[in-house]
Amino acid sequence: MRFWLLLIAAATLLSAAATVRLYLKDGTFQKVKEYQVNGDRVKYLSAERGDWEELPTELVDLPKTEGELKAAKEVDEADNKAEAEEKKAEAEMRKEIRSVPKEPGAYYLNPQGEIVPLKLAESKFITNKRRSILAALSPIPAFSGKATLEIDSLTSAFKLNEERPYFYLRQEKEERMDLVRLKPNSKKAGRVVQSLEILPVIKETVTTMDTVETFKRQVAEGLYRIWPTENLERGEYGLVEYTEGKNAPKVYDFSHQ
Repeated sequence: MRFWLLLIAAATLLSAAATVRLYLKDGTFQKVKEYQVNGDRVKYLSAERGDWEELPTELVDLPKTEGELKAAKEVDEADNKAEAEEKKAEAEMRKEIRSVPKEPGAYYLNPQGEIVPLKLAESKFITNKRRSILAALSPIPAFSGKATLEIDSLTSAFKLNEERPYFYLRQEKEERMDLVRLKPNSKKAGRVVQSLEILPVIKETVTTMDTVETFKRQVAEGLYRIWPTENLERGEYGLVEYTEGKNAPKVYDFSHQ
């Protein structure tokens, strides 16, 4: 029985490697293409000389040789399993990507594997002094002072409770993207997306957002997958797409419950 097991083990290793080390009890080894144990003799095909040769079994360290065979087999099986899992994940990802609509926008991947579009929120610039509306989804206003980009409502109509949700963002043009915490404004009448300080003399706009650390991965042309690195706390959030100092950001808001 042991003879046949050794033959099987040797054949298995040969399929994954060019040579096998046949260890001897004196600490040396022979590089072999294959070997067979037959009673008191070990017959092997020398990898260096290309001929069949023999050694007394008592000179061969079979436990060490078999241990290396077993370890090599386990590594090979682990590699095959990892490769199969990676191929499966890639196939699932390709299927998932095909389900994302072609229209630019943000999309939520729910626990059932369905792609759900997020609505673009209506945001507007408001000065801190007079609470006056400056613009809605237009270029950032050129005036001295401070302003905020806000959404009127205190909570989003889109609710989710997944701790680490996955989103897709399909862009019309290349822009930055962030996951942002939205906080109530001072009047408790809306949510603040971004704070701005405008310095027109030097034509510089300083912006501040309460961003959440995320992973971002481009999965296709103009299509990105984005998800938080840690579990989200309860609160209001927005996927924000923007170009620094240019037009007002696009905000896709949601509420995490």
